Amino acid sequence: MGGKYRITGDRYPRMRRPRNRHRIVFAAIGSALALGVIGWGTLQLIEVFTGGGGSTAHASEDRGACEPQGTPSPSARPLPKPAAITVNVYNATTRGGLAKETADELRKRGFKVGKVGNAPAAYDKKVKGAGVVLGPKAATDGRTDVLGTQLAGAQTRTDARKGQDVDLIIGDGYRKLAAERDARRALAALSQPAPRSSTNC
Repeated sequence: MGGKYRITGDRYPRMRRPRNRHRIVFAAIGSALALGVIGWGTLQLIEVFTGGGGSTAHASEDRGACEPQGTPSPSARPLPKPAAITVNVYNATTRGGLAKETADELRKRGFKVGKVGNAPAAYDKKVKGAGVVLGPKAATDGRTDVLGTQLAGAQTRTDARKGQDVDLIIGDGYRKLAAERDARRALAALSQPAPRSSTNC
């Protein structure tokens, strides 16, 4: 063409419409949402027709089976009161006065006190720990256990003695009896053991 419509130069104008990038992005997002909705609907249909809800029920049953059932521990038993326990207090250390001091404190806590003095030769100056709670083998009513709550770290032993008395033999590691509050807590825990789980979870 000539005149004012004549094309000059070596470049020609592009005749196609420029791309709209925003429209492409929106179309991609819409497609992704549509695929997500279709996939979710498919999963719901599969659960409906295959009974997928049963797995939830089984999972709940399994969780319930793994929870403690509150079965009492076989060690739960009535324990004797301190007033029903006669304690002989012996000092196996080189420090004087410990047996009497400890016996007086046990008496205040409700125990009956029997003999008070130096430890027998088998234990005298031979107890390195806090002490030893010694009772007859026939003592199955928990007397040694109840006395043991009064002295943290005490060892519990038995011998062939006759009778119902129990001994508290004070050792080199002894400082004082357990605080009354701690002793009460230990006695309460002894009276009411934690429930035993009935599962192997």
